[in-house]
Amino acid sequence: MPNCVFCDIAAGRAPATIVRRWPQVFAIVPLHPVTPGHLLVLPYEHVPDAGTDPLLSALTMAAASELVAELPSANILTSKGRLATQSVDHAHFHVLPRRFGDGLALPWSPPHAT
Repeated sequence: MPNCVFCDIAAGRAPATIVRRWPQVFAIVPLHPVTPGHLLVLPYEHVPDAGTDPLLSALTMAAASELVAELPSANILTSKGRLATQSVDHAHFHVLPRRFGDGLALPWSPPHAT
């Protein structure tokens, strides 16, 4: 897909730190991690969001789940559309390791969690 940074990374045309690969999915370190260990898990194939291709999204989620299984506490997040905070139009799942006092406040976080 033209002008898609994640497609450029998948094709090797843009730099990224790739930390793990699966047959249809890979995980990278984002440019601006919001917690230590924050990763993005995304399909090689361009799909605009997690709702476009449910089977490919399921494979991406399964890969994210493998990464989360290695952590004591974590969130897996994805967004669809600008109103839901999607900033890159290529499906991706955030794996967010969590630690007490990490400063990442989610809308449903209790006040004592940050």
